[in-house]
Amino acid sequence: MNFNHFDKSGNAIMVDVSAKQPTMRTAIAAADVRLSPELLAAIKAGGVAKGDVLGVARLAGIMAAKRTSDLIPLSHPLAIHNITVDFEMNDVTGVVSVRCTVRAFERTGVEMEAMTGATLAALTIYDMCKGSDKSISIGEIRLLFKEGGKSGVYRRDVDCNV
Repeated sequence: MNFNHFDKSGNAIMVDVSAKQPTMRTAIAAADVRLSPELLAAIKAGGVAKGDVLGVARLAGIMAAKRTSDLIPLSHPLAIHNITVDFEMNDVTGVVSVRCTVRAFERTGVEMEAMTGATLAALTIYDMCKGSDKSISIGEIRLLFKEGGKSGVYRRDVDCNV
């Protein structure tokens, strides 16, 4: 098997994408935060001691997506054109689904940026709420959608309405 992040001597390398043509790239990733329905109600009502949980989590996700190349070895720094972080909340189960969408006109995909954004937004929800409930958990982190580049479109069949 040929691994493209290693040279012939087995040294880790950044993949050379300089010969590739830029295309519009989009990726959507999600992460689930499980908390009690009571805590979710407090978040929605603005009753968490640390303040605006979802507002701060949104900013954390955007900042994280922009810094992905600083966090993940061998990822390329990208000129990102758009990042959004949105939340879907289930009042019955207490699950907050974080969705991060990233768009860029680039030579390589933005999947890692979207996944990093969703993950850090989820971690920020945990951080801002841990004083109220230590049993919060972060569930599946997953790519929901990607398009652009030679591999084309990927759409996760489960929970993707893109």
